[in-house]
Amino acid sequence: MPHFTSTEIAGRIEDLYGAPLADLEAHAQDQPPGMLSALLGMHNDLVLAERGIDVHRDHLARLLHPERQLDRHEVSHLLDGARRIAEAVAVRDAQTTSVSAVLQSLARVPAPAPPAPTSSPPAPAPPRPAQSTARSH
Repeated sequence: MPHFTSTEIAGRIEDLYGAPLADLEAHAQDQPPGMLSALLGMHNDLVLAERGIDVHRDHLARLLHPERQLDRHEVSHLLDGARRIAEAVAVRDAQTTSVSAVLQSLARVPAPAPPAPTSSPPAPAPPRPAQSTARSH
């Protein structure tokens, strides 16, 4: 399965629902929980995981700066940062897989076609002449 970013997932949700993500989030707040709420929640979790990856990667990059000396104390920070990145990557991958599978199973429903003009019912057939029960000679 390809790796999608939160931006790509947001685009797929917008395509599915035919509206910008911000509008969908506002709409979902006024609705009972449903598929849209679930997709938006999964997307938010994906965004948080991606942010976590960035934050912890930047922190590790500062710790591993070539001009910086590592002591015992900083080694524990390196290990903790690596663990946190691994957790964020696992969350990101799980969320991406789940939301992608859900989106793949859904299709946008086309807008209902306007009703066909109703034609008036056919005119009733003219009454048939009454048949006489008398015998003709």
